[in-house]
Amino acid sequence: MQVSIACTEHNLKSRSSDDRLCSNRPTSCGSTVTNGGHAKCRTTAVLTHNLSQNSPQLPIYLKESTSRGTGMKYRNLGKSGLRVSCLGLGTWVTFGSQISDEMAENIMAVAFEHGVNLFDTAEVYASGKAEVTLGNIIKKRGWRRSSFVITTKIYWGGQAETERGLSRKHIIEGLKGSLERLQLDYVDIIFANRTDANSPMEEIVRAMTYVINQGMAMYWGTSRWSSMEIMEAYSVARQFNLIPPVCEQAEYHLFQRDKVEAQLPELYHKIGIGAMTWSPLACGLITGKYEDSIPENSRAALKGYQWLKEKVTSEEGRRQQTKLKEVHAIAERLNCSTAQLAVAWCLRSEGVSSVLLGVSNVEQLLENLGSIQVLPQLTPQTISEIDGILGNKPHTKKESRS
Repeated sequence: MQVSIACTEHNLKSRSSDDRLCSNRPTSCGSTVTNGGHAKCRTTAVLTHNLSQNSPQLPIYLKESTSRGTGMKYRNLGKSGLRVSCLGLGTWVTFGSQISDEMAENIMAVAFEHGVNLFDTAEVYASGKAEVTLGNIIKKRGWRRSSFVITTKIYWGGQAETERGLSRKHIIEGLKGSLERLQLDYVDIIFANRTDANSPMEEIVRAMTYVINQGMAMYWGTSRWSSMEIMEAYSVARQFNLIPPVCEQAEYHLFQRDKVEAQLPELYHKIGIGAMTWSPLACGLITGKYEDSIPENSRAALKGYQWLKEKVTSEEGRRQQTKLKEVHAIAERLNCSTAQLAVAWCLRSEGVSSVLLGVSNVEQLLENLGSIQVLPQLTPQTISEIDGILGNKPHTKKESRS
């Protein structure tokens, strides 16, 4: 096995001291290392020494960075090397259906100008029209492909039995269909848009590995998978030398906390799984849009969103509205909107790589982007105050042990 050592400043400075440490020391191969002798064993010893010395500093590349030009913050996607904007733009409901293509282009242009480099879609959004709209905008704007990240999700691709699920057939054919609609050679991340009990985990992981090896995707992730299912995929990947997932897409907002705060952090530390969260405003519930009634142009009034209407008008929904009034008072104190506070609250969570925004106009986008300025104001005292209002903070394993 060949061992290569990066010629870092630390290694150069410590080389002489490391040589002294190795000098005249018995080695595992039975010989004695002297200065200038048995280079292979000395190299191994230096490598071991440097790793033990540097191990606390290894995650340095995971640090958040801020663009001087836009103020956008960038984070690693989980513990992969992919850097994504902490706020991404989602296309669920809006692109290809609720808003015009012209408005969609305006929103994307403003987002990109403000440092957003992550755009999320799915084969099922508007029956593929969302991908078509997104692809047309990218082509028209002429952005460098290397300057942004496109993610899409595979599961519901059509009415035929073979056009849905996570079989090898549908993962490959579904992604090819997405690429045609997006007019792209590859997507950066392909997500499995829920688990599929009819497809063996090994088949799913092998198919994801295949599309990555074929250059159709850079990474793969999961969406709405349980921790156990993600761990199973990771174990299968390690067992058969395949590519494991790097990210889980999960719903996360003030009233949906358990998965992102109690389950995913453990996966982040153990296997590097990051969180890309969606619905930070709970489909508009947190903005106070439904406080008195359901507006005609709101999502809860749309066909196919009866579940949202029932949620808003339920007893639990009314209790949540009462709590939101107290959260709104905190937002006023911080001189921001409730929406900005809610998005910033999502960003402060460990392991969250990016929060996907869903907006229908430029004004909403700009308001939500302002949440980055609110983030530094979320002190432990403020977070504790919000937790007291919500009364739904999940208990982590670490807290349980204490």
